[in-house]
Amino acid sequence: MDIALPANKKIYFASDFHLGAPNPAASREREKLLLQWLEQVEPDAQHIFLVGDIFDFWFEYKHVIPKGYTRILGKLAALSDKGIGISIFIGNHDMWMDGYFEEELNIPVYYEPQTYTIGTKRFYIGHGDGLGPGDHGYKMLKKVFRNPFCRWMFSAIHPAWGIALANYFSRKSRSATGQELEHFLGAENEWLAIYSKEVLQKEHFDYFIYGHRHLPLDIPLSNGSRYINLGDWLNYFSYAVFDGNTVDLKFFTEDGAKAARLGQQIRHPESHVK
Repeated sequence: MDIALPANKKIYFASDFHLGAPNPAASREREKLLLQWLEQVEPDAQHIFLVGDIFDFWFEYKHVIPKGYTRILGKLAALSDKGIGISIFIGNHDMWMDGYFEEELNIPVYYEPQTYTIGTKRFYIGHGDGLGPGDHGYKMLKKVFRNPFCRWMFSAIHPAWGIALANYFSRKSRSATGQELEHFLGAENEWLAIYSKEVLQKEHFDYFIYGHRHLPLDIPLSNGSRYINLGDWLNYFSYAVFDGNTVDLKFFTEDGAKAARLGQQIRHPESHVK
């Protein structure tokens, strides 16, 4: 897919907002920050990629969606109506999207990594869950969660019970609390970096953009390629921007930038994080 990038326009990437976690009050404050970020980037945004786990839980029943998120959904609809391109990728927490965003907001939703040519650069974009070596338990669980029959079985549960049950288990995860930081495994051991190198053996991409790891990472690969992980909005409030020449990681809050500076060991020493 090709995306034109006019002069003075930019492409933005963000992921792992986990709206809904760890409780409604904290989620609402994070939602307000996200609205401020969207308003800030709106004037020069050509396209916005939201790369998974926007919500800590999301399941679309035939006539029901989870309560809340009115502000962010309204803002995304307004941006879409203005002609700003928006693409959403499902994550491991919000994989049960089924037409609402396409029909109501005119925003496409992607279930697998996608490739793009933006300006003169090639991008490989996806949430990142289930890619690379290891994590066989989750990969099997993902197949169950994505199975149409299993989704139909869950949809048979009344929303009041189904959503409450899913929220209970979702909030048990580390990402829901945001209190336990992920640790950098080293450039040679990060599984999404390993996966990206495997892809590069078959086809060249200038940038691999993922979420899921909850770490702001910028890891050089071969032949000028880079693996960018977008971090999260639980600890780092980080995002990436492409200006037509290069991709840079940035932070929307000083607290997020400080968290990244204090945890420099989680990033590659040649990182472009700013």
